[in-house]
Amino acid sequence: MSPPKENVSLLFKLYCLTVMTLVAATYTVALRYTRTVETELYFSTTAVCIAEVIKLFLSVGILAKETGSLTRLMTSLKENVFGSPKELLKLSVPSLVYALQNNMAFVALSNLDAAVYQVTYQLKIPCTALCTVLMLNRTLSKLQWFSVFMLCGGVTLVQWEPAQATKVQVEQNPWLGFGAIAVAVLCSGFAGVYFEKVLKSSDTSLWVRNIQLYLSGIVVNLFVVYMSDGAQVLEKGFFHGYTYYVWFVVFLASVGGIYTSVVVKYTDNIMKGFSAAAAIVLSTVASVILFGLQITVTFSLGALLVCISIYLYGLPRQDTTKIQPSETKNSKERLATV
Repeated sequence: MSPPKENVSLLFKLYCLTVMTLVAATYTVALRYTRTVETELYFSTTAVCIAEVIKLFLSVGILAKETGSLTRLMTSLKENVFGSPKELLKLSVPSLVYALQNNMAFVALSNLDAAVYQVTYQLKIPCTALCTVLMLNRTLSKLQWFSVFMLCGGVTLVQWEPAQATKVQVEQNPWLGFGAIAVAVLCSGFAGVYFEKVLKSSDTSLWVRNIQLYLSGIVVNLFVVYMSDGAQVLEKGFFHGYTYYVWFVVFLASVGGIYTSVVVKYTDNIMKGFSAAAAIVLSTVASVILFGLQITVTFSLGALLVCISIYLYGLPRQDTTKIQPSETKNSKERLATV
């Protein structure tokens, strides 16, 4: 999936961003559908776990293509995965946080409309900005901080007079939904920056890091399944309530996770901002069609502010998602001259 060279074409970046945008928008609406329209609910914890397993197999397959032979693949896995317990332990931290984030997304979309969720979830941007400043020692421009406050204002407008759905067949708790989003936002900010720091602190392959992450994630999510739904899973079965739509959601979660890791490595924040804004628009349109979502003026204004703020936030930071080896080299040269 990812080209072997660090410098990739604009066409490849656009391809990854287009796929990620479509997957993100479709995933939100599809997940919302499976949690509110279908009568026989599945266990969301098992869905998250299965998605981790699929992402693991996909990463192993891509690493096999990257290494070029089965022998080199086994050598890479032995050295970097099975022979590096410290690295697995290091990646278990974001795995634990991501597990909590993914399960909170199910709770949120069970209690909030897809468009409200999509816009409110963009609070992960200021949270990520704060984590970036604290954990990676970066600074943000005035325009970026302005966009962060604009984003918060947009989200406030969305919640001030929320849109209402008319075709949802289950009882909802908006406060529980917003609480779940708050937890997911904090998890997203911390885990994303932590994983970025791990990626950029060594030359280890992205797919090796993904395998380490997903292995830890499977263990963590199996524990979550046992603690949260263990008795019901034993009684009804691991795949209770699964339909073609549920499997579609699991597939989207898996593909979305893979493409997100590629975008983090190869794409800048301007293009990611357009992707996030486009996903909001697409999911809102889909919610109007599928769930009878009633868009209010306040909601529309808030959504517009969110989209503008995402774009402005990305403007000054075109290359922060990529490792800058030249900077490291120059730093070493300056140290040598001293």
